[in-house]
Amino acid sequence: MSFQSLGLSKPLLDALAEKNYTEPTPIQRDAIPIVLEQRDLLGIAQTGTGKTAAFVLPSLDLLVKANVRRKPMRCRMLVLAPTRELVSQIADNARTYAKYTKLNVATVFGGVPVARNIRDVAAGVDILVATPGRLLDLIDQRCLALNELEILVLDEADQMLDLGFIHALRRIVSMVPKDRQTLFFSATMPKDIRDLADKYLTSPAEVKVAPVSSTAERVEQYVTFVQQQEKQALLTMFFRNNKIDRSLVFTRTKHGADRVVKLLAANGIASNAIHGNKSQPQRERALGEFRSGKVPILVATDIAARGIDVSGVSHVVNFELPNVAEQYVHRIGRTARAGADGIAFAFCAEDERPYLRQIEKLTRQKIDVVPLPENFLAEAEKIKATRAPHAPDRPERAPGDRQLPRPRATHSAKPAGSGRGPVGNPSRGGGQGRPAGDRPAGERPAGGRPGGGQRPGGGQRRGSGGRGGRPGGGGQGVGR
Repeated sequence: MSFQSLGLSKPLLDALAEKNYTEPTPIQRDAIPIVLEQRDLLGIAQTGTGKTAAFVLPSLDLLVKANVRRKPMRCRMLVLAPTRELVSQIADNARTYAKYTKLNVATVFGGVPVARNIRDVAAGVDILVATPGRLLDLIDQRCLALNELEILVLDEADQMLDLGFIHALRRIVSMVPKDRQTLFFSATMPKDIRDLADKYLTSPAEVKVAPVSSTAERVEQYVTFVQQQEKQALLTMFFRNNKIDRSLVFTRTKHGADRVVKLLAANGIASNAIHGNKSQPQRERALGEFRSGKVPILVATDIAARGIDVSGVSHVVNFELPNVAEQYVHRIGRTARAGADGIAFAFCAEDERPYLRQIEKLTRQKIDVVPLPENFLAEAEKIKATRAPHAPDRPERAPGDRQLPRPRATHSAKPAGSGRGPVGNPSRGGGQGRPAGDRPAGERPAGGRPGGGQRPGGGQRRGSGGRGGRPGGGGQGVGR
């Protein structure tokens, strides 16, 4: 199936052809015809499935055909997203697809001067992409009104609820016309999201792609059991002994992310952190250096990472396991995108084992265990490290976050097989295993992408050869 067969207009097809996008993803194939019929849509799809193009392309088509002139301090289409990075990413995609139309795109989010946002919407906007908190700031200052809205999109709805934006969403929806078209996207469908969809959508069509419990098929997953205070040394070894293209490292807290960056720098390994306490220029610089490969290691918290959609991420490292199992799936989904291979490693302390069990229950698979490297303790002593606390940081919980009971941290028990063998090199034998909430600053819960491949949301298919770092293929392990 081609995009042309979906009924999109020539300006959009020309923009897609210029980017060499020819084949729609499953979510695009199923959603685009429904949106073109001006029906409400409930889409269940994870980031990386091409869902941005699934709602942006047909919406642009409808806006062009309606031929309605935008009015001052009004917008015709509103896309709500939970983080600044995701807002910027959606807007960039919309500008790409709207290149051969006269439609304009603007963004509204915290971390930039309000005066700039006011200026951007003053003359009217065709497509406005915004975070809920800053959007309400503009509405409360009478600089923007939603009474002319034609299309409303809620993206990453489950994450917005986790961040406590439910009251903001209710206020916003109460201000838009009842006869608008509403498109609702979420990676998961808990009862709260289902209730929200039932309230805001009218006789919607439902499209479901890649349920959250199914991890990316091409992601190889491994876990190493390690004492909490030894994780920093293990991470340093991991980057010293692996060839990576780009790697995302996940921590539970903003403070933990900064501490990891500091540790790696002390050992001569450059990395950047991205989280809600960083200023907008800092976040943009860190993401830019990650995309370009200048600094190929990015340490992130879960919420900040929602907007990170970068091709070529070869490794994801769970420095700390998430306390919500679904978040693990989102994390490892940052690699193995658009047909490429990917590797996910988890460092699991004794008191994180309940989280690991919940992850394996959700994904319905056992994660391969890889022992610590040979002579790990001796090597760890040589590594400069700011010792981590004996218990991991407690996550800064957003309202609605679900937590497992936290067992008391114990470190007397040593996991079987943890004293021998390099991570990722099963050929050594000796009983080794197989290789294996930060709210963005400035926001308040106020009361496919296109990559470089043949389809939006996808990059060039990258073969496994030449990258190195494959378990069992030499070089993957933390130590050799």
